[in-house]
Formats: sequence, C-alpha cells, structure tokens
Amino acid sequence: MSKPISRPISRRRVLRAGALGLLAPSLQPRTFGLGRLVRASDLPPGSKQLVMIQLSGGNDGLSTIVPHGDDELYRHRKTTAHQRTELLPLDEYRAFNPRLGAFRAEFDAGRLAIVEGCGYPDPIRSHFRSMEIWHTGDHRGRASGDGWIGKLSATAWGDQPEPDSVVHFGGRAPYSVFSSTHPPVAVASPTAYRWFGEQDVYAMGGSAICEHEPDVDSTADEPVQREPRHSGRDAALRQLRKTLDDATESSARVRGAAIAYQTEVDYPGNALAASLRDVAALINGGVGTRVFSVLEGGYDTHTNQLIQHDRNMGGLGAALGAFLKDLRRTEAGKNTVVVVFSEFGRRVAENGSKGHDHGKAGPMFVFGDQVKGGLYGAHPSLTDLDDGDVSFTTDFRSVYTTVIERMFGVNPVAVLGDSYPALAFL
Repeated sequence: MSKPISRPISRRRVLRAGALGLLAPSLQPRTFGLGRLVRASDLPPGSKQLVMIQLSGGNDGLSTIVPHGDDELYRHRKTTAHQRTELLPLDEYRAFNPRLGAFRAEFDAGRLAIVEGCGYPDPIRSHFRSMEIWHTGDHRGRASGDGWIGKLSATAWGDQPEPDSVVHFGGRAPYSVFSSTHPPVAVASPTAYRWFGEQDVYAMGGSAICEHEPDVDSTADEPVQREPRHSGRDAALRQLRKTLDDATESSARVRGAAIAYQTEVDYPGNALAASLRDVAALINGGVGTRVFSVLEGGYDTHTNQLIQHDRNMGGLGAALGAFLKDLRRTEAGKNTVVVVFSEFGRRVAENGSKGHDHGKAGPMFVFGDQVKGGLYGAHPSLTDLDDGDVSFTTDFRSVYTTVIERMFGVNPVAVLGDSYPALAFL
C-alpha cells in the first residue's frame, strides 16, 4: 500500500480552480478540512444521513436486474446477455447480475429496495441534458435554479447556511449539490489519493482541492457555455489567495483524518470503495453531515458491454458490500440510506459493436437498515417498447419525494416544485 503523497499544491492548479470559480462563484463548492466538519453535537439523535451514488454514463438496467424469464431479452441480445445459469435469481422473472452477490445478500436480508423502470416523461438521451434533469428534479434543468440537494439544504436548514450539511467526495461535484445559499463541501477522496497516487487521482477526476467542472460528466453531449469574466477581479484575486493559503492545510487534514480511520472492514482497492470508505469515516465518526455525494464513471457501454459492464458491476458490488457492512457498526451508520442511480438505461437491442446505446429508463437502488426491502414500481415491458427502449414506469422524483419527506421532514413540493407519489420503501 503506497504512502500518502504530501506535495505542495501547484499555483497552476490553484489558479485553474480559482478561474473556474470565477465562472459561477455562487455555485462554487468550498473546500474545508475535517476540523471544520466535525460537529457531532449538531446532529440530533436519530437523524438520518443520505448517500447518493451516481453511476455516470448510463447504467444498463437490463444487465443489472436481468429479466431472465423473458425470452425477448435473449432475442434482442445475442452476445450481451448473460446465460441463465450464470445469474443470481431473485424470482422466476428477475435475477441479479452475477457480479452483484452483495446486492443479493442485502435484498435477501430485507435491506435493499429495487425501484424498477425509473425515468421521466419526454426522456432525453443526452448525458448532459438528462443528468441536468436528474440533478435538479426539473425538466428545465439548470434553468430551474439550484440542484435538488441544494434546494433541500435551503429548505431544511435555511437558517443554518453551514457548508458541512452536504459533502461531495471527488474532484467534480455534481450539479445536484449546488446551492446559491448553502454551498457544499467538495473534496477529493483522501483514501483514493493514498491508494492510487496523485496522477491517478487527477485522471479519475479528483484533486487535492476541488477543481469544479460545470460539466455533468466527461461523456456530456453538449458543450458548456462559459461566461466571459469582466468584473470582480480584485475579489477573485483575494479568493485565489485564500484558496492558496487554505488548500494545502485543509486537504492535508482531510487526507490525514480519513487515512487514520480505523475499521475492521476490508474495502476493495477501487476508486469508488476509496470514496465510500471516506464517507464511512465521516458518518461513523459522528460528523454532522446530512447528505453525501459520490460519483463513479465508466457506464457508457457502447462497445463490448458484457466485459465492461461486468467489471463495473463487480467493482460496484464489492465497494457497496464493504461500505454497508462498515455502516452497520454504528447507530449513525444504521440510520444511513444509500441511493444508487444513473441518468438513463441502455437500449434493449445490442448494436453492431456488442454494446448498447443510450436508453430511457432503468432501476434505482435504495439500501439501508431503515429501508423496507423489496420490489417497487413495475418492470418495463420488453415487447411494448418506446422506439426501441423500455418505457419508464416510475418517475425518479418519487424516490426523491420519499427521502425528502421521510428522512428530512421537508415538504417535497418545496424542493421539487411539484407533487410526486411517495413510495413505501421508507
């Protein structure tokens, strides 16, 4: 295992981060050390924490929860479908991907809710535009204002504009956490920095300080229009100087605290597991954070999907399995709910490259000791298709509604701008 790298942060990197901050200062996440985050007394007993895990690129739901009882699947997928004997049966119709043994164990224990057919009306196959809708809970995307978690923060903790209520681990924070009044904390994963070294962390989107990119994902289909910088130069320079002063100290404290975290749980050596271990460190350490965000890329499987997606499923299952085991060691962990989502699924039929192009709907997963496990929603039909895609059967905002209302006691309409039926998994 490699030792932590303690190099000074280059002025170029700080200037890059600061320059990006000039583009949208009200949305720029702030980076703080763990000392600023530890506010255990602020978290009322029994409070629940939410962890949002984004599978960026468009996870293929039909290769995650496999409708093995439907011959249509095998008619459309000659080379990308798993053999029935490989799968982990859930019932006579559905089965887990063979790499998702941890999901199967959580489902059997009643701690996993599978919400099938999640999507939204008038679906969009663009990574960028679709994720905007998921990040805001609004079909207008960023034009509707702050991200949905940012709106939740303003509604639930309006008189407490502290940055420690929401934390994103990773160098590229999703728009969902952005707020003009309650900016989140965004830090690179300290454990990933330790395990993979500086260059690899930068390659996977992390950094010693938050280098926020407004883009949803590197697979975005549309460029981001950046506004010219015409004013506020003095204030911006002061911000850069402060960033330079704070970045080394705060990132070192965060890295040190996360690396010092002691757990008997053996996490696998992948980037997602590293970030989740850091989340567990903050949750089990009694931090006052209420919402955590983690992002994993690599789900845009246009070619050779069977190999690539199985590899993703193996990493996801192993990382989540360790994380959930770690959470169950403390009361705070037992009060944590984990939601896994992606911007869309993949098309039913495989393409000419043994992969699948962008689809319209897919499953969401909700884990936790507080979760009423089982199947929710309806599995989309493989015969009644929408232009070659499975149709959505559950509006994803019903999942948001459920966690907003039952975890945080907030009126979901105040966050989402409209009413959606809650589900019974909480």
